Amino acid sequence: SFQKRGYLLRAYYYTALIEDSEYSSIRPLIDWLDYNGYRVVTKPAKEFTDAAGRRKIKGNMDIELAVDAMELADTGDHFVLFSGDGDFRSLVEALQRKGRKVSVVSSLTTSPPMISDDLRRQADHFIDLASLRAEIGRNPAERENRISRRTEVDEADASDEDY
Repeated sequence: SFQKRGYLLRAYYYTALIEDSEYSSIRPLIDWLDYNGYRVVTKPAKEFTDAAGRRKIKGNMDIELAVDAMELADTGDHFVLFSGDGDFRSLVEALQRKGRKVSVVSSLTTSPPMISDDLRRQADHFIDLASLRAEIGRNPAERENRISRRTEVDEADASDEDY
């Protein structure tokens, strides 16, 4: 159904990664996206300790996304942003000034909503993720089956104790 609506020129995924981490839970997603043609943009996350002594991780990719979007503004006619971050309102407005249509995909149905009201109002189109569930969502039973199979494998490995 997407092919009837337009031509996807490029798809980007932005994320910050913790360096020196033996395993990142997001690594399988990044590898899948990269293998399937997404342009994956990463940068090292910064770790720090806050005033209360808690470990915090900061990895903002807003500038990278905005620069890439503005560089593509002359070749794309419709931008689709999967974010609810109100900081992107100015980017959406700048793309619109260049005559580009901007759709924003996020969620209003969560509590609290995952989209800034300013960003939603600025977008040419707002698409609630909940409205896409039938097209892109997973059947929850599939996830439960996958988790139970993984647990069965883990339990089988645990019973083969080699101490």
